[in-house]
Amino acid sequence: MEYVYATLLLHTARKEISEDSLRRVLEAAGISVDEIRLKSFVAALREINLDEVLKTAVAVPLTPVPVTATPAPSQAPAEAAKPKEEKKEEEKKETVTEEQLAEGLAALFG
Repeated sequence: MEYVYATLLLHTARKEISEDSLRRVLEAAGISVDEIRLKSFVAALREINLDEVLKTAVAVPLTPVPVTATPAPSQAPAEAAKPKEEKKEEEKKETVTEEQLAEGLAALFG
């Protein structure tokens, strides 16, 4: 993925995308360069028109869309009580004592 990011950076800066320029960007970012991967990546890029790819790329929203669910008025009191009871039961089940943890660790390393 780093190779793609470096390519997009060079493309945005309107710089030539070559083995040497990609190598310099990757090394500047502290990434060790695999020469075989670099050569094959640059060779594959020669077959691609980056401007066309970026024009047709689907934009993904970076912020989640908030979803609010409101229960029906007639069901609200009954449904509100059930989740609280279930949460209490789950909390009781998840409680683990230090002795149980020690036994579990002993079983792993014993």
